[in-house]
Amino acid sequence: MSVFAGLVERLAELLQPLFHASAAAAAIVLFTALVRLLVHPLSRAAARGQQARAKLQPRIAELRKKHARNPEKLQKAVLELHAQEDISPLSGLLPGLLQLPAFFLLYHLFSNTTIGGRSNALLTHSLLAAPLGGRWADALGHGGLLGTAGLVYLALFALVAAVAAYNYRRTKRMTAAMPVPAGDGGQVPGLGAVTKAMPFLSFFTLVTVAVVPLAAALYVVTSTTWSAVERSVLYR
Repeated sequence: MSVFAGLVERLAELLQPLFHASAAAAAIVLFTALVRLLVHPLSRAAARGQQARAKLQPRIAELRKKHARNPEKLQKAVLELHAQEDISPLSGLLPGLLQLPAFFLLYHLFSNTTIGGRSNALLTHSLLAAPLGGRWADALGHGGLLGTAGLVYLALFALVAAVAAYNYRRTKRMTAAMPVPAGDGGQVPGLGAVTKAMPFLSFFTLVTVAVVPLAAALYVVTSTTWSAVERSVLYR
């Protein structure tokens, strides 16, 4: 973790002339962008996979007719079809899963008072008036909802809510464009529940931002916003 802390501190030093007291916050945003650039090839692959799955729908419809009275055989045939076309039904989850280590590193980095036996200097940094190691509850306890730190969180909540609403409308349009017949026999097992939950997933980001250290919240907000822009380009 000390190596990661050194990376954040170095980025903050480079950004100090531009962002002054908020240089560490800017470093976290830049770090998040670098992580997203690294996983971008997987995001592109996921977009191609979704397009390929859409092209399989006519063949899956034929399988439904063929195995209408045998759901188990239908599920097996659908899985075999995906394997035959070299398409992973869950490939779209990989970009998000690979970002989790970076998120947890930031979470632990700004949750510990010491790193490598020394005082954690990163906890002295802030975004405007909100400490990067603080949480929303801390902001409410020092100045209230409309205090200087509270206003930082309100701005983040507003951004997350806007992105979540955009993602919700977009996901609903995409799922409506690919209707699924009654029953889940033609789907990959478990995928139906994921599909139904997807339009609401972005709103859970509001809860995350409220309970994690501000540094980790910045990572989540930046990554979520990046995803919204990236998906609007890749899934045109």
